[in-house]
Amino acid sequence: MLFFLLKVIGAGIIIAFASWLAGQNPKLAGFIIALPLVSLIAILFSYYEHNDTEKTIMFTKSIFIAVPASYLFFLPFFFAKSLNMNFAIIYVSGLLLLVVGYFIHKYIVNFI
Repeated sequence: MLFFLLKVIGAGIIIAFASWLAGQNPKLAGFIIALPLVSLIAILFSYYEHNDTEKTIMFTKSIFIAVPASYLFFLPFFFAKSLNMNFAIIYVSGLLLLVVGYFIHKYIVNFI
């Protein structure tokens, strides 16, 4: 349980730092969030907890496929000005596209 709490606190610190940094330097914050920090940590923790190389490899392959599919969330943000969309519409549209990305991911993962 202690290990779980340390993971939660560590992840929370990374997210809190990035959101704070977004107010100071949004370009740097975006770059930091784009780094696979969470993936690196999660892969390490997963292997450490389960000690199963095969599951860790499948987990990593799933992440590799999910990253491009998750980019669908950001698509409405690129068209927000030209379509005169407010934040709520942009965000909800991104979430709906993320659901589409999940099904794309699920379909592709069945082949690996």
